[in-house]
Amino acid sequence: MVSAVNLSGVWSIYRSEMQRTQRTILQSVATPVITTALYFVVFGGAIGSRMQQVDGVGYGSFIVPGLIMLSLLTQSISNASMGIYFPKFTGTIYELLSAPVTAMEMVVGYVGAAATKSIVLGLIILATSAFFVPLHIEHPFAMLAFLVLTSLAFSLFGFIIGIWANGFEQLAFVPALLITPLTFLGGSFYSITMLPKPWQTISLFNPVVYLISGFRWSFFGKGDVSIGVSLGVTLLFLVACLGVVAWIFKTGWRLKN
Repeated sequence: MVSAVNLSGVWSIYRSEMQRTQRTILQSVATPVITTALYFVVFGGAIGSRMQQVDGVGYGSFIVPGLIMLSLLTQSISNASMGIYFPKFTGTIYELLSAPVTAMEMVVGYVGAAATKSIVLGLIILATSAFFVPLHIEHPFAMLAFLVLTSLAFSLFGFIIGIWANGFEQLAFVPALLITPLTFLGGSFYSITMLPKPWQTISLFNPVVYLISGFRWSFFGKGDVSIGVSLGVTLLFLVACLGVVAWIFKTGWRLKN
């Protein structure tokens, strides 16, 4: 017999994480939006004036999916990793582990809150972009699907990082020295078809290329790789993160010692 899901426990974790965002609204929302506006001023103004179009799309519009994905990846990781790390840091993780909440319910609460914040932020950035460039989304449902799947996948990844980290330096290490460079090199501000042949091939080993390409396809119907491959890589990463999280709770790695 399958036990009932503790919805009140999930909701308590979810609500607590969402309230934490309300207390840091300037850092959580305003800063990424201002940063995005600066990207448009710098890249759209300086580079866009010299490179009018990419694959038939105005350069200012072309970089919108990349900008959203850049914020989405970093914020998903940051929100989820901080959410689970702080109970470890304060020692309240043991109370959470002994509470009548299953591992699945704990993950749903923390990851769900982190993904929600990232999705809302992505939509805010999308709305902000409309003030700078004309936007047309050819496949809105595909755009929302990639937005949700990417937020969930990288929130799970952030959850893993939060459990792995032994200090605030390690929390900042992965987003700053791994995710952000991979996003910049993954075609956020250019198409990898613009690169010389050897570098095009090397870029295909960057998993972020597939995320950005699929997300850009939902806007313009064009991407650096096929939409099927982009969706497959996104789902594969999501499943891999779920597998790692399941292993962590099964073994208690860095949770119970």
